[in-house]
Amino acid sequence: MGVQQPLGAFLFQVSIVFVMFLIVSASEEHKKARGRHSSRKDHNSKMSPRLQFEITLHGLLLWASMAFLLPVGILVIRLSNREGNRRRLRIIFYVHAALQKLAVLLATAGAVMSIKNFNNSFDNSHQRLGVALYGIMWLQVLVGIFRPQRGSKRRSLWFFAHWIMGTTVSLLGVLNVFIGLQAYREKTSKSITTWNILFSVQICLIVIFYLLQEKWVYIQNQGVV
Repeated sequence: MGVQQPLGAFLFQVSIVFVMFLIVSASEEHKKARGRHSSRKDHNSKMSPRLQFEITLHGLLLWASMAFLLPVGILVIRLSNREGNRRRLRIIFYVHAALQKLAVLLATAGAVMSIKNFNNSFDNSHQRLGVALYGIMWLQVLVGIFRPQRGSKRRSLWFFAHWIMGTTVSLLGVLNVFIGLQAYREKTSKSITTWNILFSVQICLIVIFYLLQEKWVYIQNQGVV
């Protein structure tokens, strides 16, 4: 456990840098895509209210799944790192599992909506990344179900695979929400400034809480709390 925590912190920081790189790359792609979509302006203005509602609902489902429930589930399970009470450990595990199951259900509903109602040409990063995330998410479910018993030789390998897939889905899910907001603005010509601000604040709060968890014992030892 002593090695896993520094390794987890290091990989988390590397992942943040990687996601920031992807965000910059995606923004450049959308700048180029803006020119390609300019000829669709008349079509966008004629978009039906029903389609606008379906696009909005799809975005909310995927935000709730990959950019809220999954990260919160990660924060919850991290509470078990320093918890010695078996009853509380069991509660933490079941809360984590419930959050992840709900996230998978919401993501699946969003995927079904996308297949049923949208034009899935897969010619943009949002759709391609979304398909990859659906696949990793369901693979993560299988990995979570078939977990080895504690103390077995395969447990460490399983833990690393489970951790890396969960972290990957959460980070790339956050990235895809930002990309999806840009796609929404291009398709509907509506402002996304408020959504971007609110979502950015939410992500900052999650990151702050994650870092506090990492240094909580140190903070307590310093007599700050």
